[in-house]
Amino acid sequence: MYKSILSLYLIIFGCYILFTRVPDYFDGELYPATITFVKDTNGIVIPMAKYNYEGKEFTIDARYFPYRYNNGDRITVILEKEHPQKAAIYRLGGYWLSWGELIGSIIAAILLFQVAVSITKNPTPEALLEQLSYTKEKKTKYE
Repeated sequence: MYKSILSLYLIIFGCYILFTRVPDYFDGELYPATITFVKDTNGIVIPMAKYNYEGKEFTIDARYFPYRYNNGDRITVILEKEHPQKAAIYRLGGYWLSWGELIGSIIAAILLFQVAVSITKNPTPEALLEQLSYTKEKKTKYE
C-alpha cells in the first residue's frame, strides 16, 4: 500500500512541478549569465546573475540555498521572451525544486493519508455487516 501511495505522490508532484514553473519550461529559453556580487541596501553582499537579452542587460537574485557562487562564475538562466526581466537560474534547486513546495507537499500528503486512514479505520457495524454479507452476482458474458 505504501508503494502505491509513494508512486501516486511522485506522479502528482512531478506533474505539478513540470507545469507550474515560472518562467514556463516549455516556452522558456536558456541564456548564459555571469555571477556578480552587489551590495544591497543593508550593505550585505549578494550574488546576482547578470545576462543580456536583445542588447539589454538584466540582473536577478542568485541566492539559492545549496549553491555557493564565486565572482565570474558562468551559469544558465531561463526566461520568456515576453518578460525577460522575470528570469530564473536554471538549476535543480531554485527553479525545479523549492524547499517550501517540497516540505508543504510532503506535509499535505501525510495529513491526507492520516485522514483517509482515520475515516476507514473503524467502520460502523452496519457497514461491516454489509461487507460481510456481500456476494458477487454472476453476470453473463453477453447481455
